[in-house]
Amino acid sequence: MTRSDAPRPPAPHPAERARTIAALGGRATLVPATDPSGSDRISPLLHHVHDDGTVSVLLPDDHELVAAAWQAPRGELATMVELADAAPVPLREPIRGLLWITGWLRALSEEESRAQALVVAERRPDPRLLDLGHGAALLRLIPASLVLADAEGSHSVALAAFTAAEPDPFAAFEAGWLRHLEVTHTDVVGALVRHLPEDLRGGHVRPLGLDRFGLRLRVEAADADHDVRLAFSHPVSTPTELSAELRRLVGCPFLAARSAG
Repeated sequence: MTRSDAPRPPAPHPAERARTIAALGGRATLVPATDPSGSDRISPLLHHVHDDGTVSVLLPDDHELVAAAWQAPRGELATMVELADAAPVPLREPIRGLLWITGWLRALSEEESRAQALVVAERRPDPRLLDLGHGAALLRLIPASLVLADAEGSHSVALAAFTAAEPDPFAAFEAGWLRHLEVTHTDVVGALVRHLPEDLRGGHVRPLGLDRFGLRLRVEAADADHDVRLAFSHPVSTPTELSAELRRLVGCPFLAARSAG
């Protein structure tokens, strides 16, 4: 949970956060509209969210959802894709956010499948794509609505805003950096504790997230989990700017000035 007794520090726009979750390619789950309870949750062999919000999903070609898509009116089956954003360090509550993309799942012809697989391979090379036509089928979800839920709140994300946004510039190396911070630099995490409200300083403080607006910490306290955002003095876009802002948070103003120069 997050604290609601203080003004929220600046954070990326919901569309940018949604694009970041999509780009990270975390766990995906499909829920057909024919299963409103969500009990029949399907994990695809592979998924990829394209820049326009469409989602390619690879399933075993004998899966009942593939047959259902072919048999549906107009070859479209109302389906939701849930994308889970998991923290890169082990936490007792590991999911940082969820993105739900609801739309129409379409079965693809053999020619369409091959063309779609090439598009996916350009952005996300994966040997499982070689199973296409040999035990696996590729389907495409055309989005109708997007909803994001994370520590910043729940938001409906317009498709136009999603397609216009860019993933966070540090998304590609965030996981490795946070794991390095967790394992190697516990002293840095300790130095960041001074930014927390006093009633949270006794909890177990863990690195949770990093984006161009700031660093996020998870405090695993006895009563509950609390997410705290430590804002940078301004949004950053380069490793040099990021290094300077992190040093400021830790409390090294001289090193921050030297790094920024």
